[in-house]
Amino acid sequence: MSLLGSLWPRRAKNRARVEKKRRFAWPKVPWARLTPLALGTLAVAALAGSIALALDRPVRRIDVAGSFQRVSPLDVEQVVRVQLRGGFVSANLDTLQRAIEALPWVDHARVQRRWPDALAVQVTEQAAIARWGTTGLLNARGELFLKDARHVPPELPRLDGPEGAERQVAELLFELQPKLLESGLRVSALKLDPRGAWELELANGVAVRFGRRQLQERVERFLKVGAPVIAGRPSDIAFLDMRYSNGFTVGWRTPGAPQARPATGEETLANHKRDQDA
Repeated sequence: MSLLGSLWPRRAKNRARVEKKRRFAWPKVPWARLTPLALGTLAVAALAGSIALALDRPVRRIDVAGSFQRVSPLDVEQVVRVQLRGGFVSANLDTLQRAIEALPWVDHARVQRRWPDALAVQVTEQAAIARWGTTGLLNARGELFLKDARHVPPELPRLDGPEGAERQVAELLFELQPKLLESGLRVSALKLDPRGAWELELANGVAVRFGRRQLQERVERFLKVGAPVIAGRPSDIAFLDMRYSNGFTVGWRTPGAPQARPATGEETLANHKRDQDA
């Protein structure tokens, strides 16, 4: 037996016990405490809904205010009534505002509730500061707010340029107009051609050619030196050509008139040689 016992494998006395996996246990919910809270929340929501429903009476009056020249208050009221969904409380004021601002000549609109059953609408009209092409109109931000206006004020300066260049051309007008008015001059037209060349036309018929390069330098030179020359002899001058490195040339209406070529520094060919990429 001792020999067989020595050959037969014995069970290890210190075999590690295999721990059993713990099963997932859902956390205990204190229903006794949460139930009153949930019921209270539902009661508050129900009460709020009942109050909102009671206040959501039909809109019976629409008050439209503003300084109207191009926009009809009746058109504004009609848009509100067509777009109105719901009552006094449930009406979507943002939707109504966007619908009003989609009207021609409307720049901005504000819609507010007025107790107990009215909507108050405040309208701000667009202010046209320039024409764009033949029938377009630009506002003071240089935005093309009307592409095909039926009535275009003829006294507005005309701006032209490639599509999408409205703000760029308007910004140069904003820079030139007030400074030229100080010299008694007024902008009639301003053009940016597809090649990037600029040309200005004054109300007295004088054209000013800026070209494509060094626009800001040429504009400053024109305002400082060229504009006073035009203001002094407006009926004699046909055009100013600013496309020179350090000066400009004058085209005269009267044949044989002297060529005035103001420039800073010494009068040389280099000073007045037109820029090749003008």
